[in-house]
Amino acid sequence: MRAGVVVAAQPGVEELAVRAEELGLHSFWVNDTPMVHGDPFVALSLCAKATSRIRLGIGVTSPALRSAPAAASGLASLNALAPGRIICGVGTGNTARRTLGMRPTTAARLENFTVALQDLCAGRPTEYREGDQVRDIRFLHAGAHVNTADPIEFVVAALLGPKAAAVAGRRGTGLISFGLLDPAAWHALHDTRRDAAQGALRDPDFRTDSHTDSRADSYVVTSLHLLDEDEDPHGNAARDATGHLVLSLLAFAADTAADTPAFAEQLGPEEREAVQRLLDRRGTTATAPDRHTKLYPNYLGRIAPQDRDLVLPSLMNTLALVGTHDDLLARITTLEQAGVDELLIQPVIDPPTEMAQLTKLLT
Repeated sequence: MRAGVVVAAQPGVEELAVRAEELGLHSFWVNDTPMVHGDPFVALSLCAKATSRIRLGIGVTSPALRSAPAAASGLASLNALAPGRIICGVGTGNTARRTLGMRPTTAARLENFTVALQDLCAGRPTEYREGDQVRDIRFLHAGAHVNTADPIEFVVAALLGPKAAAVAGRRGTGLISFGLLDPAAWHALHDTRRDAAQGALRDPDFRTDSHTDSRADSYVVTSLHLLDEDEDPHGNAARDATGHLVLSLLAFAADTAADTPAFAEQLGPEEREAVQRLLDRRGTTATAPDRHTKLYPNYLGRIAPQDRDLVLPSLMNTLALVGTHDDLLARITTLEQAGVDELLIQPVIDPPTEMAQLTKLLT
């Protein structure tokens, strides 16, 4: 299986990209969460100039954050700096919208956005709509300004249901998911993607020219902690290495308990109790209109020691890879057999060391 890394966009990120390339990692991604991290286009511009081989990804942007013309311009500009090395993840903006106190956008709007980006980044005109006004648009400044000749890889974020996987199938893109380490769930996503692709090809009205020419790969984002001999798999070191993923899930459950209760209802009693402790600890409630300002500071950052008790073993095992060398290889093999092409880790303790562990594990 290939390996990559996801980090927050911030000054100095290009140094990590250089190290990732030296280690032989396949891809280097940054998040697009405007009120939490820095700008991904700025960060990846620095990475593009500092590297020569590694693929550079945005994981993920959304029509709820950026217009298609603005996003396409950023992507095609990056493609001019790093020809053929750009990956664009697109999603409904679940986290990026939640951090604004807003709901994510719809799958239909996500699909329209994906089509527009595919068109524009391939040098084709596309339909652009604002309210009841519709215009055909295209790049008017090709050549030295942007690169629409080399393909950009697109992947759709599939988190909570099959709708995004169907968009990926209809639009010929890959998939990316956060913390999805269940092989059965990946088989289901790939089945949905395949069925949607086949259905689109049978539809005489479907626009086949909107497909991208890039690979349709699957990526999973997780964290990795390789246990030392006789190390407690749920000790402080393991909790610190995986806690950012666990707290992100608890924050999402706390934030959505009122408007999307189905997610929180899937959690067990211990997990639901942890959600309530998180709300209490942050001084907010599941219905407070400003709860996003209390739940998301330091989102996906290293957790505070006093929050280690919220990092439940059940959620660590669900979202992250913790174990011995042989344990981790076995889990990774089952994911590869389920169709996952690349394992992306999101390190927070010591990124260079964690990237080196990942490389050693998979070689």
